[in-house]
Amino acid sequence: MTSIRTLIDKAGWPRIIIALLLLSLFLAAPAVGVRVDQSLTDTIVRFGMNGVLVLGMIPMVQTGCGLNFGLPLGIIAGLLGATLSIEFGLTGAGGFFGAIGLALPFAVLLGWGYGLLLNRVKGDEMMIATYVGFSSVSFMCMMWMLLPYHSPTMVWGYGGTGLRTTISLERFWVHILDDFLAIRIGQNFMFPTGMILFFALMAFVMWAFFHTKTGTAMTAVGSNPEYARASGVSVDRMRTISVIMSTVYGAIGILVYQQSFGFVQLYNGPFFMALPAVAAILIGGASVNKANITNAIIGTVLFQGILTMTPSVINSAIQSDLSEVVRIIVSDGMIVYALTRSTRKSR
Repeated sequence: MTSIRTLIDKAGWPRIIIALLLLSLFLAAPAVGVRVDQSLTDTIVRFGMNGVLVLGMIPMVQTGCGLNFGLPLGIIAGLLGATLSIEFGLTGAGGFFGAIGLALPFAVLLGWGYGLLLNRVKGDEMMIATYVGFSSVSFMCMMWMLLPYHSPTMVWGYGGTGLRTTISLERFWVHILDDFLAIRIGQNFMFPTGMILFFALMAFVMWAFFHTKTGTAMTAVGSNPEYARASGVSVDRMRTISVIMSTVYGAIGILVYQQSFGFVQLYNGPFFMALPAVAAILIGGASVNKANITNAIIGTVLFQGILTMTPSVINSAIQSDLSEVVRIIVSDGMIVYALTRSTRKSR
């Protein structure tokens, strides 16, 4: 009995309730005509699409910079890599990994500047990060119209300048990870082996990094900056490294998302990417001061699972297409819950 109570206390009732809700949706699915195998595929795919973005929350949390509401900065770096890859006509695996290579310099540069800014506003990082995220997206809304791209796949046909809002990856690197070693059972179940392996690789890289001397110093800075400073650790340097790392993961994460989604979404697209990632890691058990890979995995599964299953089950139960309305309500509800829970913990 004591071990069960300890397990419940460790997991936390909110996550247990959300997990039970997700399980009940899977159990109710056959009764309302929803295929469990297709729903399971959708949940796994959505986990793979969003997992690296959620991992990008961890470095900044671990060094005391708080939740990365400035994730759109990394996403913008990823979008620059994606559009340059298309501009150069790169396809297949070379196109995807070429996009990552092209995005990394932008991510490092933007992360470095972002880190310098956060070091000057200690204590108000999350507020400034939100401003940085929103303002960078607005700035890029202008730049997407002005940057000198020429690929007919991307530019507006009637003007010859400015990029389209949505760019198809059909002829470039769509599903390059999803289809790699994919396991298909029947007509409705597909396990995206390549995307899950890529997530595992990114998670391993982060785990290995936090077991290095620099990673340990970053964790020490987040736990007790005064002690870390007295031990000879440069607090500002560790914080800057964490911001760069988070920005890099944001850039790579959006590329993973795009290859599965099949499109590059510019202009206001990055606006809607940070809050779900923040909510997912909080639902997974992280706080504004501590996060780990397990939090990212659990949170992404729960968040994306609920987001996938709820509209399908409700639509089939009431025989009406309210999927987008239900998706918005469920998504925003979980985001609000996660953020209010975070506020209570920080107090």
